[in-house]
Amino acid sequence: MNVLVTGSSGHLGEALMRTLRNAGHQPVGLDKLASPFTTHLGSIADRETVRQAMRGVEAVIHTATLHKPHVATHTRQEFIDTNITGTLNLLEEAASAGVRAFVFTSTTSVFGRALTPPPGAPAAWVTEDVRPVPKNIYGVTKTAAEDLCELSHRLHGMPCLILRTSRFFPEADDDPDARRDYEDGNIKANEFLHRRAGIQDIVDAHLLAIEKAPVIGFSRYIISATSPFQPEDLAELRTNAPVVVRRLAPGYEEEYARRGWKMFPGIGRVYVNEKARRELGWQPRYDFQRIIESLKADEDPRSPLAHEVGSKGYHEREFENGPYPVS
Repeated sequence: MNVLVTGSSGHLGEALMRTLRNAGHQPVGLDKLASPFTTHLGSIADRETVRQAMRGVEAVIHTATLHKPHVATHTRQEFIDTNITGTLNLLEEAASAGVRAFVFTSTTSVFGRALTPPPGAPAAWVTEDVRPVPKNIYGVTKTAAEDLCELSHRLHGMPCLILRTSRFFPEADDDPDARRDYEDGNIKANEFLHRRAGIQDIVDAHLLAIEKAPVIGFSRYIISATSPFQPEDLAELRTNAPVVVRRLAPGYEEEYARRGWKMFPGIGRVYVNEKARRELGWQPRYDFQRIIESLKADEDPRSPLAHEVGSKGYHEREFENGPYPVS
């Protein structure tokens, strides 16, 4: 299948290009940055560039975006140009080309302020039914892009699935307090309980979405590692996460103690992937238990694909506060 991958020089884009090639597909890469995985060099905000890249394409995976770490370094207009206008260009050219599937890589950041329960409330149980309340231009533009996808499906009948991915970046955390208080591997391991996924699982979800889109038509999915938590855990999870994790993942404490790691004192949200597993047939392989088993064996818990792609970063330079500027 000829698949257009936007953002092909980026972290997820390269992972998709590698996997599609290995599976015998003919992926076409579009990005502003040159790389061995980019076929068309240019911006998705340029309609003619998109039109040329769309020739002969049967499916589109749209990963190109300005991300949350760009909020402090790029203007709101740049976010609109890339995340909204660029998505509109792709949708309209894809509809004109008669593509059989359009998959849009969105983000759990669209939920925004809905992810922070009020004081004294249980942790948030985040499903696709939670109404987004974006808190910055990144969330606003990704939410608007999702709505454009839905509109395009309604107007043109083009199958379009939206994948709201949780964290899968390998870079250091964007929270300076978290970087100060926890080792990077410790943060990422903790997050596999409620808000992170492995890039191999993210790629697998995208490929399944291409396959299932013509049958499903339109839908949104949360793509995050399977959490061990259940709704009945949410109250205690908010105030005493170590106790809940000890009950559901016995044996993790010994490995954490060996490494000098610690669990977050409280967890305020849990991303629920049940709909993606049920409707897409997605079977994520990388979860908290697998991470712990790998650590016990002194193995790198990352997938081979994660090693191949490595870290891309978001900016070309370091900032006073570390890898990200303070907005």
